[in-house]
Amino acid sequence: MTKRYKIPLFLLLSVFFCGFSQSGNSWHLKKFENGISVYTRNAQNSAFKELKSVCVLKTSLGSIVALLNDWDTYPQWVYKCGKSTTLKKISGAELIHYQTVVAPWPVDSRDFVVNVRLSQDPVSRIVKIVSSCRPDYIPKVPGYVRITEFSASWTLVPQKDGNVEVTYQLLVNPGGYVPAWLVNLAVVEGPYETTLHFMEWVMKEKYQKAIVPLIKD
Repeated sequence: MTKRYKIPLFLLLSVFFCGFSQSGNSWHLKKFENGISVYTRNAQNSAFKELKSVCVLKTSLGSIVALLNDWDTYPQWVYKCGKSTTLKKISGAELIHYQTVVAPWPVDSRDFVVNVRLSQDPVSRIVKIVSSCRPDYIPKVPGYVRITEFSASWTLVPQKDGNVEVTYQLLVNPGGYVPAWLVNLAVVEGPYETTLHFMEWVMKEKYQKAIVPLIKD
């Protein structure tokens, strides 16, 4: 009798732990408002939540990339962005970027340096803009806590009806002495506000008429 139940029990336990692992790393919808869906999930090797916002817009890929490449405007529409500076332009599709994050007193403001790469699949026309952390690219700036763990991406997927699905994804460890549980309580507001303002800004005439040579619409 023992041998008859050994394999089914093993399979049962395997399914249980596999299911537990997948559900623990799956996206959970936290907010849906103004056409914006905001999700969070547990991140691997981090106590901080990974974030994702999704929206669908009737616009061109070029208009979106034109806005995302307009780094000087970030303090006006990116949530809590204080300064936004291009440190080095490597090519039309790659650069080194510096940005600060304004934090409410008494928490110190943050800053980060990222390597930004743009690419487009020639067949699907899907555009990806990926930012990876380069914390030691420049010396630390007095008055700011340097973020050393940061990854973000924008994914633009053209739809058959002429719309574009825009996904913004972010994982960041703010560093310093801010506990992860406190940060995780307020993670939804940032991607929601950024996406909401992004949807407004991309409709400006400046971006609607923009031509981005690297992007095929």
